[in-house]
Amino acid sequence: MTHAFDEDFWQRHWSHEQAGGPGSMGGNPPNPYLAPETSGLTPGTALDAGCGAGAEAIWLASRGWHVTAIDISSQALARAAERAATSGAPENLHWVRADLSTWSPDTPFDLVMTHYAHPAMPQLDFYDRISEWVAPGGTLLIVGHLHTQAATGHGHGHHPPAEATATPAAITARLHAPQWEIVTAEEHHRTLTGHDGRQVPLHDVVVRATRRH
Repeated sequence: MTHAFDEDFWQRHWSHEQAGGPGSMGGNPPNPYLAPETSGLTPGTALDAGCGAGAEAIWLASRGWHVTAIDISSQALARAAERAATSGAPENLHWVRADLSTWSPDTPFDLVMTHYAHPAMPQLDFYDRISEWVAPGGTLLIVGHLHTQAATGHGHGHHPPAEATATPAAITARLHAPQWEIVTAEEHHRTLTGHDGRQVPLHDVVVRATRRH
């Protein structure tokens, strides 16, 4: 099954997520890769591409980054703003509703990150697009799905669709030397508690790269 991942898809998805409850993406903590992959970076400007409910953007802003968090879904941004308000997130956090397949920033960022975002364009082309927004000396952080038959029941109500996944090798092959230095290119297995309370296996891809000066 091919997914459009357009605005209607994500509005429907996040309308359902508004109910919250066990396994809701709207209540999940920041993914476990964000802290170790950014702990050595000096806070500056950051872009969260496809921020969803805002867990990662809020975490980063609370650590001194000036974060622009973008999502195509107003439902997701409403959940994110509510979460930010209740968590006491600092003012250096800016929510933007935009389509990442057409939107472009006016200036580059010290950190561009994306966590499981699926826009209305091919997944690897999306990663190419956001990599162009990294400032010289800056960092690109990609956390994504790797499709497996076992990874069921999370995110979109079923396994991550194959067209929305990518391997570390496929991602890093687009980040050509000498322009990029690959710092992390890994696959990880972990579990989350699903909507029905069951443990759901996830297969994640984590790529971090530095744009050379």
